[in-house]
Amino acid sequence: MGLSTHVLDTMHGCPAAGMQVAFYRTEGDQATLLAQLVLNADGRTDAPLFDHASLRTGTYRLTFDVAAYFKARGVQLPEPNFLNRVSLDFGVAHADQHYHVPLLVSPWSYSTYRGS
Repeated sequence: MGLSTHVLDTMHGCPAAGMQVAFYRTEGDQATLLAQLVLNADGRTDAPLFDHASLRTGTYRLTFDVAAYFKARGVQLPEPNFLNRVSLDFGVAHADQHYHVPLLVSPWSYSTYRGS
């Protein structure tokens, strides 16, 4: 399966359809943009970020445009926003395993874990 992600909007109790996501490979302080995506109606990417054959060990970053998503949903956010973008830095130690990186988010909090 490789590497995948999805986002759940915990404020509205639904997938975060339309949220913009940037995906990077990181090395130290350097980040190389690999893809920019928009999540589908199920709050997921249309395809894995990496398939099983392409996934490599290393460090990566997913950056979710949280404030823009909630503003597009009509949520009134303070300026500056409490959460603007949420960046998750994570490592892939075993490229032969599936890595799923979900985000549960509201305008005020977020949580993540290594999913299956």
